[in-house]
Order: sequence, then structure tokens, then C-alpha cells
Amino acid sequence: MVKFLIYVTVILMVFAIGYLVRVFELASSLKGGKSHEVTEKDNRIMSKVMMTFLVAFFAFVIWNLKSYVPVMLPEAASEHGVGLDWLFNFNMAILFTVFTITHIFLFYFSYKYYGRKGNTATYFTHSNKLEMIWTIIPAIVLAIIIIFGLKAWNKITAPASKDAIVIQLYAKQFDWTARYAGKDNELGASNYKLITGENSLGMDKADPKGLDDIIVKNEFHIPVNKEIEFKLNAREVIHSAYFPHFRAQMNCVPGMTTMLHFTPIITTEQMRKKLNNPKFDYILLCNKICGNSHYNMQMTIIVESEADYNAWLAAKKPFFQ
Repeated sequence: MVKFLIYVTVILMVFAIGYLVRVFELASSLKGGKSHEVTEKDNRIMSKVMMTFLVAFFAFVIWNLKSYVPVMLPEAASEHGVGLDWLFNFNMAILFTVFTITHIFLFYFSYKYYGRKGNTATYFTHSNKLEMIWTIIPAIVLAIIIIFGLKAWNKITAPASKDAIVIQLYAKQFDWTARYAGKDNELGASNYKLITGENSLGMDKADPKGLDDIIVKNEFHIPVNKEIEFKLNAREVIHSAYFPHFRAQMNCVPGMTTMLHFTPIITTEQMRKKLNNPKFDYILLCNKICGNSHYNMQMTIIVESEADYNAWLAAKKPFFQ
């Protein structure tokens, strides 16, 4: 009912504005003027309106920043995420600076140079100086952004270290399964032909590397300050392993294994204290629209001390036992 009333109100407002415009046109005709002609007085009024809009517009921008920045993602919880956040903020600082300067000039010029009788604009077809300015300056800024971006990209895509903990994340409609590589830190072979109700990952019992592999559902644990290498697989459609708090994401593609790695630097308990939120949890999401229940495809991640992680893993039994 409330939505219906809102729609009716909006429609009535549109009609009211239309009738007001019509009344204005009729009043102008009665005074002997032409409603379609723009006078110098109209231009002067609009120039003041433009300056008023400039102030209101930036007040709205500042309000948006104050209102929504605090509810965005908290600080990065991974080693490389700190650098990515810095790069993002660096880009946003450049964009906001250019955005502010261009809009101030745009509205100020509309105010200062509104149409007056006898005013004519300066016309010229070419300026080498201006061409050089608006070519060289953006080129320098873009080169700096690209250099920083490539450095961050190379760090993210570099191979994981040999000491990294290996975990498989298996995606299917509509949940995640985590498989730990066990004491040998090597995942056993798997085959889609071996998938059954009990063996949902199609693990091959004939491969000795997989005899110590551990499977967990609903949530998985990782130790703080230790590099984690994730090997990603999907069963039927493309999914995407998205770790928002760790600033990491990679597609999970059926028929192939993709990989990503990161080092968590803030435990779950530490982040709860930072946010003053005892219910906070890190989360793994699917960032591809993979079907009707895509929105519900998530898994809790617990980051804890190495000792707590080892104790938690030791309590788990290998799948084939």
C-alpha cells in the first residue's frame, strides 16, 4: 500500500510540474513575450542556480562519503590486500581531485559567462599548447597508475612458496567444500567419474597422496601469517571464489584447476575487536551468478593462531578413514 501511494504521489507531482510549466507559458504570452525565447534575465537567474547547485552537489557528495565509507569493507586482512587498498585509494584520490576541479570550473564558467547581449565567444580551431597539456599530463598520470598496478598484479600472480599450505576449494550449485592436503601437503588425484553421494569431490582412493586428505564443510580454518595456496575447481558451471576481506578472487572453471594464494594477517578475533562486532566472520562467496541460489553460496572462514589451527586440523579425520 505504501509503495502504491508513493507511485501515485510521484505521478501527481509530474502532472503538477507539467501544469506549472503550462501556466508559466500562458503568463508569458499575456505579457506580450514569447515563452520559447530565453532572455538575459533568464540566463542570469540560471547562472545563480548553477552556483547554488554546485554548493548543494558537493554537500551531497561529502554527505555520501561520510555516510557510506564507514560501512564499506574494513581494512584488508591479507598481506597483499594492504597494497591493493593503497592502490585503490591512490586511484580514487586522483579521480576525486580531477572530478572536483572540473566540476568547479564547469559551474563557475556557467555562472560567470552567462549569455548577455553583445557577448561573443572567442573562436579558434587549434592550439598546440592546449593539445600538449591535455595529452602529456593524463599520459603521465596514467603511466604512474599502470606502473603501480603492474607491480601489484605481479605480486598477486607470482607462484606460491613451497611452504604454502595447500587447500582445495570445490564449488558446485550451491555450496563450497574445502579439502586439506594433509601432512604431505599434496592433494590426491580426483576424477569426476568417481563422484558419488559420499565422495562428492570424486577423490581417487588409488592415489596414495590423497589418503591423508581432509574434507570439511560449512567453514574452514587457516592460520594467521602463513601463506595459503588455494586450488579451485567447479563441478558444473563457472563459479568464482571471492574473499572480500582478503581482497582476492578467482574463477572456478569446470574441467580445470585455477589457483590463488594470500597470507592472512589479522585473526578473526582481532578483526572482531577492531570492528567492535563479536559476530563478525570472514566469508567466502561466489561472485558469479551461477543459478537461483547463488546468493546463498557462502562459507565461513576462521583465521586463528597456528597453534589453534594445528589443533583444529588434528581433530579432523582423513576422508578415506
